[in-house]
Formats: sequence, structure tokens, C-alpha cells
Amino acid sequence: MNAPAVDPAVARIVEAGGPQIPGLLAAVEERLAAVARSHGAVLAEHASATIAAGGKRLRPLLVLLAAGPDAVDADAVRAAAAVELVHSATLVHDDVLDTASLRRGRPTVWATAGRGMATATGDLLFSRAFAELAANDSVEQVRVLSWASSALAHGELVQREDAWRTDVTLDRYLFRCELKTARLFEAACRLGALVKGAGADPDALEALGRFGHHVGLAFQLLDDILDVSGPAEKTGKHRGTDLLDGTVTLPFILARERDPELASVDGRSIDTPERAEAICDAIAATGALEAARERALGIVAEAKAGLPDLPQRPALELVADGVVERYS
Repeated sequence: MNAPAVDPAVARIVEAGGPQIPGLLAAVEERLAAVARSHGAVLAEHASATIAAGGKRLRPLLVLLAAGPDAVDADAVRAAAAVELVHSATLVHDDVLDTASLRRGRPTVWATAGRGMATATGDLLFSRAFAELAANDSVEQVRVLSWASSALAHGELVQREDAWRTDVTLDRYLFRCELKTARLFEAACRLGALVKGAGADPDALEALGRFGHHVGLAFQLLDDILDVSGPAEKTGKHRGTDLLDGTVTLPFILARERDPELASVDGRSIDTPERAEAICDAIAATGALEAARERALGIVAEAKAGLPDLPQRPALELVADGVVERYS
């Protein structure tokens, strides 16, 4: 399995993180590859494809950065790999639930091998995440990842419950974003602090957790904005995919408050890509995208302001800036 191509923004973060980060990231890739090929050729093929499509490795990078310049041991590598394995498992399961044929422009396991193989692949990745973390012999680390994983499942249930509803409030939407995205980012930062063992500074642990939570929340808000603004070449999917799935996001919530015609739209009537594109244009015309982006930028600013004075602070600030840059 080849390592993902390094994005320039990620390269800047890695450089700022210290001389230990490139070696640790390489070790994480090696560990992910070993996990992917550990259960036979068929599952290995699909697990490897899923991991390779996992993007910029932002979550494992947060683990390594939060651990600080002294974290050069196998515990940090296993914690980072565990977070990425949970993330990868959720991508496969989401594609099954959404019957999605593409993920970042690549065919999904569901599309190429069917529901059964995709479910088995996601289950494998998820279970192996906890096997990795258990090797660190830390109940607290397992508790943190379990807490985040439960939130992911809860968030999916909330999203399914809210599908096509016209009364989804801003608070309800933010709650879903916290569950589905922010808590795994928070867990990544907490795990990084915890790999130092009992000597982890409780204040730094809480501050790093808050930072991860805010960055993850902003990440999801900006991702939802991009679903409306596009283009498909950047997102790997059609504009308005959330609308077609019945997922009510911040731009649509804000636009419905500003435009009575949008407020009267029945979500189930958005049933073709062309219709979704038209609604995306109507949302953009209300100024809702700019308002949503301002909210996300405020969350990023709050994340950076709350960081403690740690050696890794400059690199973590670059993570926050990189989340914004990705969606600019």
C-alpha cells in the first residue's frame, strides 16, 4: 500500500511539528499496511484501498502532534493508527448506508464488491483499531477511543432520524456535527497527550481536547459548505449530495431562514442531481454560504486561542489554518 501523496499544507505542518514527525508518520503508514494485509487477500485488497483513500491523515497527525516532541515510541504510532482505522471504518460503513459509488473520486468497496464485503471490511478496520490501542496497555486510551466511536454511531442515528426534516434547528445540527466529526478529532488530541502515560498534564490534556473538538467542528461545517459550493473536481462528488441524501446542513438551515421559497421546499422533492444543483444555487444566492463560513472561522479562531503554550503549538495552529485553507 503506497503512502498518500503529501499535501503542501500538511507538509508545512509536518515540518513545524519537529524532526520526529516524518518518521512517526511513516511508521503509522507501515502499521496501517500491516493491519490491512493481516486477514487474507480479499479483505486485504479492500481494506488497503479504503485506507489509501483516507485523505491527508489529519487525525493521526493530530495524535502525533499532541503527543509532543518527546513521543517517539510505538505507543504514539499505535494510537495514531487506531484513530485512522476507526475513521476508515466509518467511511466504509457510511458508503454502505448511503449506497455511495465514489469516495474522493475512487470507487467504494460497496460499489466494487457489494454490501457484504463492505460491511466486513468496515468491521475489520473497526475491530483492529481497538486491538492496536489495547497493545498500549492503557484503559484510559481505550476509554477515549470508545467514547468517540460511540459518538460516531450516535451521530449517524441522529442524521438518519433527521433526514428530510424541515424543522432541524441550528443546535440540533451542531450536535450532530459534534458527534459525527468533532469527537474523533478531540479523541485524537487526547490520545496524543495520553501516550505520555501517567505524566500527562491534566490541564494540557483538557486544552488539547478542546482544540481538537473545535477544529473537528469547523472541519465539518466547512465540508458541508463545500458540498453546496463545489466544484465536483474538488470534492469528488456532485454538488448537493447532502441534499439528495436528505441531510440537512448549516447552509440549507441558514438559507431557509432567509428565503421563504427555500423554506417551503420539501426535501424529498430534491430527487435529481439537476434539482440539487438548482437548490445549491438558490442557497448561495441568499448569502448563507458566507454566513456559515464566518461561523466556522470563528470556531477555528477559538480553537487557536485556547491552545496552551506548548512546543507543538505552532504546528497545531497550522492544522487549524489548514482546515480553513482546504475549503478556501
